[in-house]
Amino acid sequence: MLVCGRTLAGFAGLILGVSGVALCQDHPSPDALLHQALELHRSGDFAGAIAEYRAYLEQVPDNPMALSNLGAALAHGGDFPEAIVEYRKALELQPANLPVQMNLALAYYKSADISHAAAELERVLGERPGERQPALLLSDCYLRLGENRKAIDLLAPLEQQTPDDKALDYMLGNALIRDGQTARGELLVDRILRDGDSAEAHLLLGESRIWAQDYAGAVTEFQKALAINPQLPSLNGYYGTALANLGETAEAEAALRKELAADANDYAANFQLGKLLMRDDSAQSRAYFVRALGQRPNDFAARYQLALLDLQDSHPEQARAALESLTRENPRDVRAHIALATAYYKLKRKQDVNKQRAIVLELNAEKHAGASGGTSK
Repeated sequence: MLVCGRTLAGFAGLILGVSGVALCQDHPSPDALLHQALELHRSGDFAGAIAEYRAYLEQVPDNPMALSNLGAALAHGGDFPEAIVEYRKALELQPANLPVQMNLALAYYKSADISHAAAELERVLGERPGERQPALLLSDCYLRLGENRKAIDLLAPLEQQTPDDKALDYMLGNALIRDGQTARGELLVDRILRDGDSAEAHLLLGESRIWAQDYAGAVTEFQKALAINPQLPSLNGYYGTALANLGETAEAEAALRKELAADANDYAANFQLGKLLMRDDSAQSRAYFVRALGQRPNDFAARYQLALLDLQDSHPEQARAALESLTRENPRDVRAHIALATAYYKLKRKQDVNKQRAIVLELNAEKHAGASGGTSK
């Protein structure tokens, strides 16, 4: 469907996965090819519209409306990489066109390029601060990227303005729980539950149980959510994670694979399935960690697991390089230092092994002193 105008008011369906919004000018083009493309687009013949738009653009390559409409038609057919190309061309000609900017963000989002989607949505909100739908979509990007604090900072002011917005409560509660602010997050869950049982609320409660390492409690909450809405995004992934932590590996793998069948790019499902397969199928395990890393570039946990696979697969030099980088980024991570000591041992670097052992002993002593109130000697 073609949409005229330059406001964001028509984006009410964005979070539900609208793939693109085509734009039109105030006055129609006299060009027959463009007229035919618009008619085909309106009638839902997107393949025909794409052909006509391309034919028109061969003659008039600098028409931003035609470029944007071509991007929308391509996005409707699921060809997001090509849609991105056309939207970018349109924005080069009209950099301030916010609807096209929004469609570009959606194309990145739908193609699972979350970091680029977030960058485009930040530009949209820079021009229209507080716009609800772009804010919700951007907060979802932040959550997928593991940037929980950014999601909180974005949504908290909006929550104060619209305290009865259930979608916003859910997103903010999710961010707070993932950030470890479970008490504050559960207040929002209670608000959601006031209007009746909700799969989303039980998902959030399950996540809070995972943070508290109450995996049995998490499984109970996830099962309640599954009984209400088994298709809820990320639900099976978190359910599988809780089951895995209880040692129920077969059930966990089934749940994780169900999540990935619905969303092949779900971070939690890819990461947890990679962990489950480490001993039995290192190649498949590596593929899942790489996909998880694709969703969260530079993710510490996924890079650490890949380094462990390098050690397991007799690639100690690759493991060493990765683990040295990880310990520089987080010098207090005991696990990374232990793994680095193992890499040095395999490389016969005894002096470096001893240095890592000393660091591990020091970190463990500090942790023990902190746990006992600083009275240990």
